Amino acid sequence: MFAREGYTLIAGSIVVGVLLALAALWMDSRWSIIPWVLGFLIVAFTLYFFRDPRRIPPEVQDGTLLSPADGKVVVVDEIEEPLFLKSRARRISIFLSPLNVHVNRIPVAGAIAFERYVPGDYLVAWHPKASELNERSEIGLEHASGARILFKQIAGAVARRIVYHVKVGDRVSTGERFGIVKFGSRMDVFMPLGSTVSVRVGDRVRGGQTIIGSLESSTHE
Repeated sequence: MFAREGYTLIAGSIVVGVLLALAALWMDSRWSIIPWVLGFLIVAFTLYFFRDPRRIPPEVQDGTLLSPADGKVVVVDEIEEPLFLKSRARRISIFLSPLNVHVNRIPVAGAIAFERYVPGDYLVAWHPKASELNERSEIGLEHASGARILFKQIAGAVARRIVYHVKVGDRVSTGERFGIVKFGSRMDVFMPLGSTVSVRVGDRVRGGQTIIGSLESSTHE
């Protein structure tokens, strides 16, 4: 299964692969293997990058947050979040290499209360200022308890296209697919300061499956 957001690029890679194969037919046999291999690698990488494996979220307690992306946890800290939570918050940042699944998923069930797309720079995704300066989406969600969560799709040095399919008023489920960032990126999740964080820097996580934290108990008991 492949991400629908990648269909155009997948088709383009196949066209390039076919053209390279045709070019090989006109080349000296000693060198003809080169365009064949190059074409195969282009198509194979594009298909691999846009893979969209079926994910079934685990049974978890209400208020438990699942990772919104596959990748490596690169930041766990406390930071001021003036946009949606409007308070200090716990932040978890996940770096996605070009080899990770890039489909993004909702971390916890609730209603979308804020969303915007912000054009910007293309610093490397692990840069401390990437969350503030890079091209990104910013999506705010209200849990049934009233707790607010903000998550950001952040473009990296290679990524140039952020796609998401939610809007204000949508009700979403934990682990639900909502978008993709093409060719390398980062996901930031901000949750209330009293929340529990279940991951550490260096941990590997899977979107829609790895538990990354839980909302403060007073908000969902």
